[in-house]
Formats: sequence, structure tokens, C-alpha cells
Amino acid sequence: MRAFVLGGAGGMGQGVARDLIKQQQVTAVILGDLYPDPARLAPKLRDSEKAKLIKMDVNDHGGMVNTFKEVDVVINCAGPFYKTAVPVAKAAVEAKVNYIDICDDYEGTEILFNSEIDRMAREAGITVLTGMGSDPGTNNVLVKWYADRLDSVEEIYLYWVVSIAELAGAAWDHSLHMTLGKIPQYLNGELVHVEGGTEVVAEEFLEPLGTCHVRYVGHPQPLTIPKYIKGVKNVIIKGALIPLWVDELIKEQKDTGFLGNEPIDIKGTAVTPYDVALKLWETIPEGRDKGPQASGLKVIVKGEREGKKITYTADMVGRMAPGTGLPASIAALMMDAGDVTVKGVVAPEGCIDPAKFLAAFLKRGARIHQTEAISSLLQV
Repeated sequence: MRAFVLGGAGGMGQGVARDLIKQQQVTAVILGDLYPDPARLAPKLRDSEKAKLIKMDVNDHGGMVNTFKEVDVVINCAGPFYKTAVPVAKAAVEAKVNYIDICDDYEGTEILFNSEIDRMAREAGITVLTGMGSDPGTNNVLVKWYADRLDSVEEIYLYWVVSIAELAGAAWDHSLHMTLGKIPQYLNGELVHVEGGTEVVAEEFLEPLGTCHVRYVGHPQPLTIPKYIKGVKNVIIKGALIPLWVDELIKEQKDTGFLGNEPIDIKGTAVTPYDVALKLWETIPEGRDKGPQASGLKVIVKGEREGKKITYTADMVGRMAPGTGLPASIAALMMDAGDVTVKGVVAPEGCIDPAKFLAAFLKRGARIHQTEAISSLLQV
């Protein structure tokens, strides 16, 4: 298998590539990046005979198509995905090569499902698997794993936490963008749009994260999960950047216009407040608390089985880069093995066998803390 990892010199791309080069069936991993500096690569990738670093620009449609024709799968790790998911997927479809991304922006997902890309992929006989990272990705697969054990599913809660000690590059753009404007949530059986960054709740995560305050964020799961988990009433996604001062400052910036996207005139120069804030967030002042080197997920699935109320809960904690990269790598290997057969645009819960995925994920050292709570339904 030959794989192309776009954004390959970034943290998430390297997380994918480090796993792929270990696999016997993988003969080449081409790392495409706008800034192809070998010094950015981890030694294991820099020294690997399987890995090759080249320059690639997501705005170069022709260059992407020609390069993608030489591989078996394209794995897009070049965020922010509200800017990159659609053009890269379109190039992969034109090249007639399977595509995977770790898209965590709902706008890109919405376009992929509702544009000509889905039709073109079906006609070409290829798979466009979107959202195959950590969140979305692993938690979508866990939702399917638990849903398959229930007669009906009522509510799904997806919570995540990322420490800014692990944030870099395009991840900052996504982190600010996901709280802006009206974002999708699936409430009472309907897709609705709520104000991003609102409805804060305290949730417990595994150590070293502890109690974190999560809020509505713009991720794809409210769009995709109801497509595959029929009858679900609520699909709620909330997230947090920690330490707490980060989200509180982002809220203040949003409320006071520092995250506005309309240019303003400053001494004769048009300046977009969002661009200025994004640039400043790239450098945290010395001595400011950046939190632990860890991120976390919590998945809660509620439903019924044999007349009883069932609640499944899964908790995970770990480093963001491998936690996001490993799922995409596993999915690529599953595609190569013929375990992903759905053609067209699809989300993880619509095509990934949870048992096979989780077996591979746990084999790579992942740890998932699971609980099952059962209560009887009383007849009055």
C-alpha cells in the first residue's frame, strides 16, 4: 500500500505516518506539506526508507490530482478543515483514489455529504471517509459499538478536552472558529443551530484532566450520527480548551469583537480582528499555565435493551497527535484489507467495523475505561 499524507510534517500527519511505516503491507508514505522542512520530522520518519517528504499546496488542484494518482489512499491532515476538506477530497475523487480525513469542522462535512463529491465518488467506486480522527473518529466508532448493543438509542453525549500545551498551527484556527456563530446540535430529534461556546457544564475526565468545563462546539457528529443511528433523540457535542482561562478569554474576545471576520480600517489598513487574534494565540505569554500534556474524550450513549434503561460511558486520556493519527492509519489499513466497502461520502460510524477497529486501536496501546449502568423500567 502506498499512502499520501497531506499536512504530513504537522503533528497529526506525523502521528498517522509513524504508524503506517511500521506496517509490512505499507511500501511508501509520501508526506505532502506546504513547508517541507525535514527538520520538522521526527527522527523515525526522517530516517525511514518508506517515508518521503515533498511540497504540496492544497490550492494546487492539478498538482494534487497528478500526485494522488500514484498512491492507494490519501489521508488529509491539513487543517483547518473548513478550508481544506472539500478541495482535497475533490482532487482525490478526480484521481479515483480512496480518501480519509480527520475533519473536525462541520462545514466541510456538510458540503462533502451534500455536494457532487458524493455522487462522483460513488460513480468512481471509491470511499470518501470524513472525520476519522479522535473527535470525530474514535468516539463515533464507540457510539456505533454501544448502539449495536441496544434495542434503541435515545441520547448521545460527546465531550472532549484539549490542553493548549498540545495545540499548534491550524489547530488554533479550528479552536477559535468552532465557537463562532450558530453551530449544529441534534436536539429532540431535529437538527438545530445554537450559539457556539454556550451552555457550559462541568464534566469529570480521567486524570490528569479532572473536572473540566465543556461548552457547545461546531463539530460534525450532530450531522452524521443521526444518519446511521436511527431514532436517536439527542446528539450533543461539547468541548473545552484547558486550562479554564483559555475558554474564558476566548469568550471575552468573541463578546468584544476580537474574533470578528469583518475587516476594519486601522490607519488606512484593512485589518480582520480574527486574523490578529489567531496570530496572537500562537504565542502564549511566558509563565502562563498551559495545562498538562494530555487530552481526553468522554462518550455517553443512553438507550434501552430488553425493557431496561442502559447507559454506556467510555473515557480516554492521552496525547493528541497519536490519539488523532492512529485512527486514520487504522482506517487506511482496513481499507487496504477490504474491510471498508461503502462507496461515496461516509462517516466512521457508517463504514468502520467497531470490533476490528477497537482491536487494532487497543493493540497499539490505547486504553478505554468503560462502564455499563442498567436500571429497570418500572410499570406504574
